[in-house]
Amino acid sequence: MISKKVILTGNFGVGKTSLFNRFVYDRFSDKYLTTIGVKVNKKVIGVDDEELSVLLWDIAGEVSQDKVPISYFLGAAGIIYVFDMSRPLTFKEIKKDLDYLTELLPDSVIKIVGNKKDLLTQEEMNHVLAELPMECNITTSAKTGENVEELFSQLGRLLLERA
Repeated sequence: MISKKVILTGNFGVGKTSLFNRFVYDRFSDKYLTTIGVKVNKKVIGVDDEELSVLLWDIAGEVSQDKVPISYFLGAAGIIYVFDMSRPLTFKEIKKDLDYLTELLPDSVIKIVGNKKDLLTQEEMNHVLAELPMECNITTSAKTGENVEELFSQLGRLLLERA
């Protein structure tokens, strides 16, 4: 079985831990608890006819190099960059963050994820997506679970293609 390290990163409060918990444990909590450092867990997922062991790192806070140790990122085959669709401030630095991650991990698969879609109407979502400086790969709701499994299936497929 192939094993890959995947990091969840983005600004604080965007729902990284909620996506992590929804994917790993199939649960959601409205309580906001700041992740301190990094939280790591493993889950085996089925992708087509193969199994992939995903070592998922939920990284606290922000992408910037002065707040998150570079060692957290190293060795990651996949990056899930999460922003909060209801808070434009969380995607203000998206281009700079992604440039940094691409430089640090040039061979990694990156998925740009707009989370908290349950807080917006379709019209509001379209407006947010139009404002982004780059394409959002998928929109999710950790609260309802919408597209969370699909996110990891898409990422798993891409990781297996590169294995």
